[in-house]
Amino acid sequence: MSEFFEKRFIKNYKDVEDPKVRERYGVFSSVVGVICNILLCASKLFVGTMAGSIAIISDGFNNLSDCASCIVTMLGYKMSAKPADKDHPFGHGRIEYLTSLMIAIVILLVGFELLRNSVSKIIHPKQIIFSYSAVIVIIISIGVKVWMGLFNRRLGKKINSSIMLATSKDSINDVFATAATLVALFASLKTSAPVDGIMGVIVSVFIMLSGFGIVKETVDLLLGQPVDEKLAGELKDIVDANEYALGMHDLIIHSYGPGNMLGSVHIEVDCRKKIMDIHEAIDSLEREIYAKLKIRITIHMDPVDPEDELTNTCKQMMEQIVKSINDTLSIHDFRAVDCGEQTKLIFDMLIPYECSMNEQDIQKEIDRKLGASEKNYATIVTYDKGGYAEVK
Repeated sequence: MSEFFEKRFIKNYKDVEDPKVRERYGVFSSVVGVICNILLCASKLFVGTMAGSIAIISDGFNNLSDCASCIVTMLGYKMSAKPADKDHPFGHGRIEYLTSLMIAIVILLVGFELLRNSVSKIIHPKQIIFSYSAVIVIIISIGVKVWMGLFNRRLGKKINSSIMLATSKDSINDVFATAATLVALFASLKTSAPVDGIMGVIVSVFIMLSGFGIVKETVDLLLGQPVDEKLAGELKDIVDANEYALGMHDLIIHSYGPGNMLGSVHIEVDCRKKIMDIHEAIDSLEREIYAKLKIRITIHMDPVDPEDELTNTCKQMMEQIVKSINDTLSIHDFRAVDCGEQTKLIFDMLIPYECSMNEQDIQKEIDRKLGASEKNYATIVTYDKGGYAEVK
């Protein structure tokens, strides 16, 4: 059913990478959310007031905050669709993340206020007036929120939107919160205990947990996250298919909003081949990666001689030494230079975050193990800490 409305109200609805199309999806989702939440809020405030239930009233105000979130979301999509300018050369896509953060703050504030009111209701309880109209409204609300959760999750996955996925999670949390108010309503028939206030506390805690979850996810996006393994694998498949690429390392990808990724990677190439041929192949590879993965990537070429006996022998030896020190370590961009009485080993080493050893301890172990060799080796090591993606 939602696809029918997508075709009707969203021009070029299949082109989900287009910022303007993403904006239309955002407006579409927001308008649906505003309409649903206003109806739910009005009905819950009415029956909650009639029944004297703080849990139902709290749930109604939660829907009101969801309505405000939808409006903020709509503005966020419109602003994030703005093209790049001289002050924002990478576009405005990260406004989506800031919008998610604003939504989370609103949710936290509403949750705290409802928690305060619910605690007051426990301390000073009032009798709830049971009514089947309240039960009907709550059951309908649960059904609407389930549908909204599925609706936003479908759209969120379709256009890769953190806002819509956050809204979907919020809707599913609302289902549990609203179910708690239903429990309180039926409990009022059997006991005079302040179940309503207790359920109000539970509802408010659900609201605040939802807010904290969205804050964490949004802050992670703003601070930067590791390269997605699936995306890294797809990029590696493209690189491996190129006849000039012998390997890749030091992959970094930065997201400036959905569909707007910038990155860099080092690719090993055969130093014996013509530099102009290699350069043309690398340019072609950058264009192919953008066409298939929408990543504007800069490729650094690392020349290697795959048939150099000294380099291959020394690299194999160093890989064994490194793994014996800590099996999470790995090396790349390896070169061996014969300086007569001494052989210099030049390479980069990736230290993953889970490795407890520091650079000094690792270097001491390397020197100790190389010192046991009959040959004279010296190492020049560049240590990379975690942030680079290791693609195998």
